[in-house]
Amino acid sequence: MNTPIVQTISECFIKPQYPVEVVKPPIHLAAWDITKLSLNYIQKGLLFTKPQTTTNDQENPVESLLDRLKDSLSLTLAHFYPLSGRLATLKQENPPLYSVYIDCNNSPGAKFIYATADLTIADILSPVDVPVVVQSFFDHDRAINHDGHSMSLLSIQVTELIDGIFIGCSANHAVVDGTSYWHFFNSLSQTFSAQEKNPGISRPPILKRWFPNGHGPMHNLPFSHHDQFIRRFEPPPLRERFFHFSSESIAKLKAKANSETKSTKISSFQSVSALVWRCVIRARRLPRDPETTCTMAANNRSRMDPPLPNEYFGNSVNLLTGKATVGELLDHGLGWAAWRLHQAVEAHTDAAVQLWAEKWIEDPVIRTRGSALYNPYGVLASSSPWFRIYENEFGIGKAVAIRSGYANKMDGKVMFYPGYEGGGSIDLEVNLPPETMAALESDEEFMDGLNGKC
Repeated sequence: MNTPIVQTISECFIKPQYPVEVVKPPIHLAAWDITKLSLNYIQKGLLFTKPQTTTNDQENPVESLLDRLKDSLSLTLAHFYPLSGRLATLKQENPPLYSVYIDCNNSPGAKFIYATADLTIADILSPVDVPVVVQSFFDHDRAINHDGHSMSLLSIQVTELIDGIFIGCSANHAVVDGTSYWHFFNSLSQTFSAQEKNPGISRPPILKRWFPNGHGPMHNLPFSHHDQFIRRFEPPPLRERFFHFSSESIAKLKAKANSETKSTKISSFQSVSALVWRCVIRARRLPRDPETTCTMAANNRSRMDPPLPNEYFGNSVNLLTGKATVGELLDHGLGWAAWRLHQAVEAHTDAAVQLWAEKWIEDPVIRTRGSALYNPYGVLASSSPWFRIYENEFGIGKAVAIRSGYANKMDGKVMFYPGYEGGGSIDLEVNLPPETMAALESDEEFMDGLNGKC
């Protein structure tokens, strides 16, 4: 039997350093949170260059990093204490009651893992496709959010490579969305970098969950057992590849999309999404008549009236969808597709958010990767190029790359990240079956857009 490449050296649980003396009340989940109970955790991580040891220093340079990171995590959890809890379900038959909430009192805390791997940075970044071993840099592999009843809601794994360090974070997606996830990660980095161990952070999270006017927490979900809404999904074999769009390439795509529609309103994100939508659908070689979709995860916070602060801690995301038949999408140009996406974004107002919440309360639905999210004729765009990913430093300089785990991937899933050099550049993480990825790699429109030749 071969020795696993990634070996766990130690693991422990970390609690908030400054617990509130009064017992913390349950944190009830909002509709946006409950919909994600059957999806995977969020798994994102940063790859850093390993600090060099001096001749006289016999200590492993990672040891001080681990100690400081544990201290920083404990301090940060004092503010983000829901991440140190567990999920719990309250249910009874008469009167009917089924409620899922965050229990902040009965938990050993967040999990912290130290692991090693006989790999180099080049082993991770040089292959065209992301190596499968990267999935082992994250805890809670293949876990779904409902598993947070028995698993930690947050787990940080530090994997020491031969010449690098990977800090991977798995966070329960029923507790946080991407905005809250990176808010926590940024705060952890800020706490780590503080010269003095000060529990204060610049942007404390707002922990009170949002509910529409006239409504409170959903104490009576239409279930009697979690088997009624939990579905575990295993996608087909996928290739996972990063594509880099320079700021110049994106500017040309945006100019092309706006020129074709005689508009100035189409954004960079909509332009790149439209390019990916068209080229992935072409690469699949689909019949012309079926409807195809490009679905985008949209942050609701700024769209609401009054707006929710960016510090709102939890999920506040809805899915927006541009639609067309396969034939329409491929017969028209980039601008036509981008305008479809622009219209979907423009229609997502406070009224649309409120309407979605009201309808969900009438008929609560819990999404699964294998049904509601997966569309063989669609593309799903998530994450954001505006997250402050490369601002996270842990005394070892700027990260050299971002990578993600197994979580929430499927055919046609595309994740947006800021490019390493900044300046409006974007890195796209694309997940496709091997034959579709090969067709995308040879798609002239996609490669021209990627290289700024559109």
